[in-house]
Amino acid sequence: MNRIASYFKSLLLIELMQGLGLTFKYLFKPKYTVMYPAEKIPQSHRFRGVHALRRYPNGEERCIACKLCEAVCPALAITIDSEKRSDGTRRTTRYDIDLFKCIYCGFCEESCPVDSIVETHVHEYHFDQRGQNIVTKPQLLAIGDRLEAELAARRTADAPYR
Repeated sequence: MNRIASYFKSLLLIELMQGLGLTFKYLFKPKYTVMYPAEKIPQSHRFRGVHALRRYPNGEERCIACKLCEAVCPALAITIDSEKRSDGTRRTTRYDIDLFKCIYCGFCEESCPVDSIVETHVHEYHFDQRGQNIVTKPQLLAIGDRLEAELAARRTADAPYR
């Protein structure tokens, strides 16, 4: 009996008619198109975009080269080299993030004891040439310097939830 019913369904093209009915149903409804560069959809306040390194208000970089972010990164996207300075403190000489490997999980941000590495709200970035996917320490510091006021405001707004 089941084979006979499926034969008549295929003969009468019932599935095709159902599909065309669904198409005609949505044909005259208003379209939900966002004209992207001009219009932007709202972003979550916890969105994680490209990384940045922050500085203290006196201009000194915050990173103390504890390498916790490198250790906790599940994708092994962070590479850190460090050395001792003349005053006995340890600072990074190399801080690279491979954005092709990064899965934007936020573990590096959560593990940082001095709130040095943060993920910004910036999601519009691209690469033209090979090797631009690796963001170096000067680039990360430049992003942090450019967005410091906004990063600080977002961190204080998110502080009750941490």
